[in-house]
Amino acid sequence: MAASVLVVDDDPNLVRLMSKFLKLEGFAPIPAANGKEALAYLRGGGDASVIVLDLRMPIMDGVDAVKTICAKEPSARLIIITLYQSEEDVYRSLQAGAQGYALKDASLDDLIDCIHAVGKGKTWIPPEIGAKLAKRVTDPELTPRESDVLHAVALGKSNKEIGSQFNISEGTVKVHVTHILGKLKVTGRTEAINVAVKRGLVRLDGTGGP
Repeated sequence: MAASVLVVDDDPNLVRLMSKFLKLEGFAPIPAANGKEALAYLRGGGDASVIVLDLRMPIMDGVDAVKTICAKEPSARLIIITLYQSEEDVYRSLQAGAQGYALKDASLDDLIDCIHAVGKGKTWIPPEIGAKLAKRVTDPELTPRESDVLHAVALGKSNKEIGSQFNISEGTVKVHVTHILGKLKVTGRTEAINVAVKRGLVRLDGTGGP
């Protein structure tokens, strides 16, 4: 019996192409348009040897889906596939429980190698992604409040506006900003935003996280 692969992506063309390729490689693909649809399939009794999820999807993104699936089924074999390879993207995905991280612009052979490896319970990460992960692991972690303040800074808000938003004093905001600058190893807000965007801590559209 062919190993089943649940393919979760909001791009129907990509799902169709990936499913076609997986069939040629002897797998049994199962399509899903987003994390919520994938969860409905699994909760309805559906099964999959490996689950391949896009990182960024509407309704429920890949990381949230991975967390929820792992909470329900800790032995699930999960792969994040994406165009994004920032340190934070990789870190969040693996922290959530994914065992594989593949890039959409990688070769199809790499994707198959990833599916085979993860299906056998191994971790599969491209070397260039592994280097980013190693760097991210050694970076100081921002606290939840520091992350909130960083997102507000990225939106161009002043210390007074940030204090009002989170019901804290301007002095406390300044302390958080100082800690953020130190942890990101930068000297000013503009540089902090640039580094945060590069690492995937904030996005240019102003939303928090990847």
